[in-house]
Amino acid sequence: MSSRDQYAYLGMYDFPALHPAQDAWWFGLAKHFAGAGISNIPDALNRSVADPHDIWESPDLFLAQTCGYPLTHRLAGKVRLIGTPCYDVPACDGALYRSLFIVRSEQKPENLASALPARIAVNGLASYSGWWAFSRAVEALGLKGEPFTETVISGGHAKSIDLVREGRADIAAIDCVTHALIEDVEPERLTGLTVLEQSAPAPGLPYITRGDRDETDIRRMVRAIENAMEDPDLADARKALRLAGFCHVPLQEYEEIMI
Repeated sequence: MSSRDQYAYLGMYDFPALHPAQDAWWFGLAKHFAGAGISNIPDALNRSVADPHDIWESPDLFLAQTCGYPLTHRLAGKVRLIGTPCYDVPACDGALYRSLFIVRSEQKPENLASALPARIAVNGLASYSGWWAFSRAVEALGLKGEPFTETVISGGHAKSIDLVREGRADIAAIDCVTHALIEDVEPERLTGLTVLEQSAPAPGLPYITRGDRDETDIRRMVRAIENAMEDPDLADARKALRLAGFCHVPLQEYEEIMI
């Protein structure tokens, strides 16, 4: 392998119970990348880097999944958009996804307005699904006063779920794909929680590559991912990860929502 293309990262939905499926998906993708004539393909997914920005912004990036908000902000002009995976999740519609606003079932609010003011758990302030989608939903309510009595930064959607369940926060906005995958592999984390409402739809978490990759390679990567989405040998991995297809979502559509 050359000094380039060292990083492959699919950490956005990489729960420990899903590592085998993620690895199988990556090995399948790598096979299709090679079949499309792409070289210097990483041997395995990277799980050793604590801050995904270290991978997303690396000149050695081969492929990674990121969030739409970093794509249009900190990563703007530094990476190239390849396309957007689609997920078999009720709150998804093609390449669009939503955030789910969760509360403890015992709270029994009628709607989002009646659940506020509240302590909110947030995976990170640079997260569209965990912060911006929620903030915009709250803003649209036109409530008087501060809607959040406390903002607790959890560091991850799963941790936000834990904070609400444990009573250390009252509400959180959770990426619907994360919610569905946790329901599949760690359902106990959702015990005693209720989905109160959903956010407006937004383009889902895209696949990206380094910013100086040429157009020919981009087309080859798109073709390879589309072929992997149809590969019967990868059906079990796709099912476990709830992958349902691959779509072209123009960068402009991300910018219209995220900025």
